Amino acid sequence: MTLIAETEPTVFETVESEVRSYCRAWPTVFERATGSRLFDEHGRPFLDFFAGAGSLNYGHNNPALKRPLLDYLGGDGITHGLDMSTTAKRRFLEAFRSTVLEPRALPYKVMFPGPTGTNAVEAALKLARKVTGRKTVVSFTNAFHGMSLGSLALTGNAGKRAGAGVPLAHTTQMPFDHYLGGLTPDFLWFERLLEDSGSGLDHPAAVIVETVQGEGGVNVARAEWLRGLADLCRRRDMLLIVDDIQMGCGRTGDFFSFEEAGITPDIVTLSKSISGYGLPMSLCLFRDELDVWQPGEHNGTFRGNNPAFVTATAALDTYWRDGTLRDRTLRRAATVEAALRELGPAAEPRGRGLVWGLEFEDGERARAVCRRAFELGLLVETSGPRDEVVKLLPPLTVTDDELDEGLGILARAVRHTA
Repeated sequence: MTLIAETEPTVFETVESEVRSYCRAWPTVFERATGSRLFDEHGRPFLDFFAGAGSLNYGHNNPALKRPLLDYLGGDGITHGLDMSTTAKRRFLEAFRSTVLEPRALPYKVMFPGPTGTNAVEAALKLARKVTGRKTVVSFTNAFHGMSLGSLALTGNAGKRAGAGVPLAHTTQMPFDHYLGGLTPDFLWFERLLEDSGSGLDHPAAVIVETVQGEGGVNVARAEWLRGLADLCRRRDMLLIVDDIQMGCGRTGDFFSFEEAGITPDIVTLSKSISGYGLPMSLCLFRDELDVWQPGEHNGTFRGNNPAFVTATAALDTYWRDGTLRDRTLRRAATVEAALRELGPAAEPRGRGLVWGLEFEDGERARAVCRRAFELGLLVETSGPRDEVVKLLPPLTVTDDELDEGLGILARAVRHTA
């Protein structure tokens, strides 16, 4: 008779809350990371096609960002500064203006609302309502905008919404691009509600949209659909907010995901990879005429994360002074699409740039693919309302060999779970 030794519960199981999630999907203890790879405490490498849920577009511990950060900390640079003026903030604002705003002729003021994406969304909502004097904000089916109450009210996922514990008010959901399978002209329902005084839809203050819905299942809006939405907002006196928290900072190729459509949103939210290093930081950008804030009217203790300003500046200087990263991302998009299409009819690929989804018939198959990929040394997660989509978010700095390696592992995982 063989005795099986009982494993002692870990400190993660005995002390940490049951709310933890990613550690359940990837049951190991990670210790260090560099570039496109994570290493667990036993030294086993994992190719990272998760990239901090899009927070690590430039990879782990990128030397071009790490060196300035270490120099800044070694020189006793300001770490916590609220919204005080600092040299680190000045350098970031100058770099953001010269590398991002001015080349695109974007008429935006920059607001530091707090350290996370949902902080930026909450600021955008508050500003839109303040400017227009209206309450309702329109979002779209399968949207994800954050976990604080205002952002959660805009989010489509029923499970996440249920966690609020209170009514989620002053929002209305409309069909995202392709939601109705092309059977209805774009915005027919939306426009009809707006023009009908009996529809029950209060005149919205704003419309918020992701150009690619990451959490919602890598649903890609067509450029013409986005242009139509921008036109509708302009004609119907609604502010257009683009949530670029996961898809900005080069994820789709251009710095902003809406550039391909040739539109200029009224408000833009950025977070995740804006710091470049995985440090908490977010921005709310808006047209100059919308800057109606009173001093301190929207604030936050950690809106002045100066180490994040340092790495964000280094990322802009390193990767956005020219079009090299953009062009490389778009070339690699073609590589990813071709590899995913070779996996056969059981999985439908879709994406832009270096965000791709592989949709299966059910969530169990997609979860099985992710589990097998982890066993083979690749980190990928599921997304979509039923977890039916395997989502790929490799670092934009992934090498060609690493990209081929990861796609090969994914192909094996798909075959092994057939």
